[in-house]
Amino acid sequence: MPSKHPLTALTLVVAALMLSACSRPAPTEEPIRAVKVTTVGVDGLHAGSEYAGEVRARIESRLGFRVAGKIVRRQAEVGQRVRAGEVLAQLDPQDYQLAATAAKAQVAAALTNRDLAAADFKRYKDLREQNFISSAELERRDSALKAAQAQLDQALAQGSAQGNQAAYTTLVADVSGVITAVEAEPGQVVAAGTPVIRIAQDGPRDVVFSVPEDKVARVKAGSAVEVRVWGANGVQKGSVREVGASADPVTRTFTVKVAMPASEALILGSTVAVSPQALDRSGTQVVKLPTSAFRQDGQSSAVWVLDTASMTVKLQPVVIATADGNDVVVASGLQPGMQVVTAGVHVLSPGQKVTIYKEKQAPALVGNAQAATNSVATSSPAPAASVASAASGK
Repeated sequence: MPSKHPLTALTLVVAALMLSACSRPAPTEEPIRAVKVTTVGVDGLHAGSEYAGEVRARIESRLGFRVAGKIVRRQAEVGQRVRAGEVLAQLDPQDYQLAATAAKAQVAAALTNRDLAAADFKRYKDLREQNFISSAELERRDSALKAAQAQLDQALAQGSAQGNQAAYTTLVADVSGVITAVEAEPGQVVAAGTPVIRIAQDGPRDVVFSVPEDKVARVKAGSAVEVRVWGANGVQKGSVREVGASADPVTRTFTVKVAMPASEALILGSTVAVSPQALDRSGTQVVKLPTSAFRQDGQSSAVWVLDTASMTVKLQPVVIATADGNDVVVASGLQPGMQVVTAGVHVLSPGQKVTIYKEKQAPALVGNAQAATNSVATSSPAPAASVASAASGK
């Protein structure tokens, strides 16, 4: 019998469907993830602090002319080894030679005046002994002689100075060493004292490197340092000679100079690896973890610690001290024996259940391959006669 109210029944069906669609679905269970874990333990540091240094001369002089002038010749070249007394550069000496010649002429004139004054004094002295002149007249001649002698001494001093000025137009090496820089070229007019040649003196070498602010206090003068030349075997010993009193305004590091003995292996300007023994912490027992175990939680770092009883993980904040190779040294936050997640840290949440990941082993196919090899090897080939018969159709 058909329903008397078909619309009412249809309305009830639609309402039931709408209610079922608006109801909250049942929550899905969070999947159990497989993670790799490691047991926290103590281990020794394997590397100390190592810095890049540069080999420099203990004394590096900037040589320049003691007089002004125009450079007409430069014999020195960068990298050239020179001995004390070798000529490095030359100024135009013409003006200084003329001044030296004029000074010689002044000496000759002063000498003539002195000789004339001496002759007059001798003649007047004889006249005074004969009472032909007064004592005052003899004293005037004596004063004239002393003045002429003073003028001669002055002319001699000026002549010597002008001769030195002419000699200063030649720049010579005062020590033996290597030319490390040339700061002026022929044709250039330089003032007195302007650096022209830079020379690194032969003898002991220094290794110069920079130390950060947080470690410079442990580097003391006289402490031992190991220096390793890049590309060469062996380590050379040195000692800290000087520690910078102030930090570099740009890098905020302190310059440290290490005294090294003269050695052929230490080439000027070469780069070396420097290991201060005062900063060596090799063998110190610390807690280390791989970098994959850490998660950045705001401004701090943290790791996932596994609770083996409930097989859940919780986030544990830690303090990082430094790096040791590919591992990270943890200063605080962990105790030996804890289980820390080392893989999959970015997909975990607090309280999540996990399982320990076990690597799957590939199926052993060696036996099958060996059996197949033996089968092929044991199968005998068909006789040559049978093959020939089959080919001839017999």
